[in-house]
Amino acid sequence: MPPVGILSLAAYLLEQGHKIKVYDCKTPPLHKTNAASILECIKEFQPQIAGFSCVTSSFLSAYLLAEQIKLKFPQVRTVFGGVHVSALGAEILEHFPAIDLAVCGEGEKAMAELAAGTPAENIQGLVYRKEGIVRQNDLRTDLCDLDSLPFPAYRALEGFPRNFEGALFNYPKYPVAPIISSRGCPYQCSYCDRSVYRKSFRFNSADYLYEQMHYLNRDFGVKHIFFYDDQFTFNRDRVVELCRRLKKNPLGMTFNCAAHANHIDRELLKLLKSAGCWMVSLGIESGDREMLLKHRTKADLSEMRAAVSNIQKSGLRAKGLFMMGLPGETENTIKTTADFIESLKLDDMNMTKFTPFPGSPIYQGIREEGSFQENWKLMNCLNFVFIPKGIASKGRLEQLYKQSIRRFYTGKNWISKFGLLCCRSPHSFLRLIKNFPVFLKIAGEFKSGYN
Repeated sequence: MPPVGILSLAAYLLEQGHKIKVYDCKTPPLHKTNAASILECIKEFQPQIAGFSCVTSSFLSAYLLAEQIKLKFPQVRTVFGGVHVSALGAEILEHFPAIDLAVCGEGEKAMAELAAGTPAENIQGLVYRKEGIVRQNDLRTDLCDLDSLPFPAYRALEGFPRNFEGALFNYPKYPVAPIISSRGCPYQCSYCDRSVYRKSFRFNSADYLYEQMHYLNRDFGVKHIFFYDDQFTFNRDRVVELCRRLKKNPLGMTFNCAAHANHIDRELLKLLKSAGCWMVSLGIESGDREMLLKHRTKADLSEMRAAVSNIQKSGLRAKGLFMMGLPGETENTIKTTADFIESLKLDDMNMTKFTPFPGSPIYQGIREEGSFQENWKLMNCLNFVFIPKGIASKGRLEQLYKQSIRRFYTGKNWISKFGLLCCRSPHSFLRLIKNFPVFLKIAGEFKSGYN
């Protein structure tokens, strides 16, 4: 996924008249993957500020780069932002001396003020040092009007969009690109970090989104959009208006979105389908009712079952998003979830490994719920760093995870749909063939963990 957050900051700074350069550390060209190339980039561009946006798992890697930058270019101010920094605030500067400044919360205005030379004490959301003491300003209150922001600076990203590919079989057309059309979430689930946007929920208008899609299609040849919003359909009116615009003036594009079961209905789903929607994802998390009541806001298994059925009856693909290893999880709840997944007959599913992130409601008392290995590098939802009391060991949890994944992807439901899916997503099929040895290796790992 392209770094949309950094690209949004870059676009805002460009609009304010500043010079910027984007270096994507996650997906650079193969010849530019080491720290030396980043230092060379700093030497050539000679910035006053080097900004890093990072999540928990990438923070330490970013900090190592910051140390090298400060060692070689001490005049460059290092600024960190993103969800991990927003969650920990002043603690970051207290323990990591190579970081000069940290921005908690939304970053556009703070970065623009820093670039313009505004004194640190006058910038909302800023963490800084004064006379050797770490100070933290109050959070920003004048949040951005999202429709007033320029489109992310896609042109500043080397290799866009060809260097970026969506998850296999999650798109019918290629190239693909992401759009984040809202900030925040109206709900508060136990495992979600709300450090950046707090309790706010804002979204772009239908007009803005249509023009952004048009721009990506016209200038970059993008054919499919991933809307990376937690609640794309929360405001029904804007989705209806966007779909009507896409039907009236088609762009030849398809798109995916995520929705809450309470905010979709047959009429809206049919409209989404007619406007080019290809797949709708639902955050289900668990098939066990007690687990949902403990961790989710407004979660009802019968509503989720009905939502999946309605999505599929509308001609759309239904993807279920699940999470294994939450506090309270047992072998029985895991089996209940696997049974529920099988009964839904989903078109696709994703199972993440629960990670207690700083800033989430559950983080503070997590050690009372089981064993927690707080290794930031491993905290990416791909590793079990937390083992609930109801599971015997990490090894057993890994085994149960592999069983659940294998059960879905070797079941009759998935196998019966796979042939048609290869035809509907030809680019994904070609990627699968190209990387078939890797696929076989991964499949072998899941087979070895299955009893």
